[in-house]
Amino acid sequence: MSHDPLPQLPAAFMDLAAINSPATALVAGLVTSLHCAGMCGPLACALMPVRSSTGQPGADPSTVSTTYHLARLTSYTLLGAVAGGLGGLPLSFVSSSALRWAPWVLVAFFLAMAFRLDRLLPKPAFLGRFSLHLGRWTQGRSRVQAAAAVGFATPLLPCGPLYFVIALALMTGSALRGIEFMLAFGLGTVPLLWLAQSQFQWVRQKLSPLWLNRVRISLALITAVTLSWRLRGTLGFAGPDPANFICH
Repeated sequence: MSHDPLPQLPAAFMDLAAINSPATALVAGLVTSLHCAGMCGPLACALMPVRSSTGQPGADPSTVSTTYHLARLTSYTLLGAVAGGLGGLPLSFVSSSALRWAPWVLVAFFLAMAFRLDRLLPKPAFLGRFSLHLGRWTQGRSRVQAAAAVGFATPLLPCGPLYFVIALALMTGSALRGIEFMLAFGLGTVPLLWLAQSQFQWVRQKLSPLWLNRVRISLALITAVTLSWRLRGTLGFAGPDPANFICH
């Protein structure tokens, strides 16, 4: 049986499949969540109602947590659509020989996560001011309203790894692929943040910042090495053809 070589996909995007697949984005989200637990974790946990507020309407912890994550995933999805749609046109002018090296951008991402190079990225001042305004706006609001607002505004909070992931979403080449990429990334960040929200005291006692940091470094380095091995063909060594990384 013969298979069509996906004519609707430009050949120039074939080398990008190693970095624009949902599976890759999911792994990136899992690794990044170890960073998020220390940065966004306290903010996400602050949204959760305390036991003394059980009489407050809409203060059910599960509802608050679910609202936060659904709003965050919705925002990531919209951002992926915009990034993928905008990135398709510039990539159409890039030669296939140049795109052949593009998968190494993901290797650089995981190395940056391992050594916290994201801290060197500039944080726009207006994003910091937005965070302060958002914090003031949520005061006096119901927990569910605050969770929805903070979750939806998460992409606007200062976050180096997220900037990098958005740049990768630009390389997906279409709005649909951008949606898949950013949604998968967001799903990868959910488990640890959800655990931090629902079991905050246990997480504080069992998962120390030092432990999370060591796991983040280990996972990021293992992933970077694995990807480098998979991409050895781009360096002239015997290995998989980068065209085989395409997502069918």
